[in-house]
Amino acid sequence: LPQLGTHLPPRLTQQPWRLLYCTRRDGFSLRTLYRCGGQPGCPALLLIRDTEAQAFGVFSASAIRCSNGFYGTGETFLFSFSPELKVFKWTGRNNFFVKGDVDLLMVGGGSGRFGLWLDGDLHRGGSHPCETFDNETLSPRDEFCIQDLEVWGLA
Repeated sequence: LPQLGTHLPPRLTQQPWRLLYCTRRDGFSLRTLYRCGGQPGCPALLLIRDTEAQAFGVFSASAIRCSNGFYGTGETFLFSFSPELKVFKWTGRNNFFVKGDVDLLMVGGGSGRFGLWLDGDLHRGGSHPCETFDNETLSPRDEFCIQDLEVWGLA
């Protein structure tokens, strides 16, 4: 996605990306996503298309993985295409970047609201304005059904 390139950390702009996980090929499973998610230190780009053909996602400075607490850095951001690209960067208000449970992936937080969450079957998710990114709701509805999901990592 060339439009995103200008928003990535400068050290990554010339790097080749490769598809690590996609629901069409690998099935709908958060556990499989964690297994395919790349090396711990490697950034990841998670792209979602919902059943209303809205596209959005998250850039994570580190691989998307199962974790006990939140991880990541201020380079993490949320984005949506509706129809033009909108990017929601870290506000500095908290460090709730990414947290991966066995049956829930959460991105951004504060006051019990997640910027983006996905269920363990990768069928449903949601998006709410959150303190971490001061984002708009990424999808037309605050809960959505996932049609396609991809995770890209550095080759």
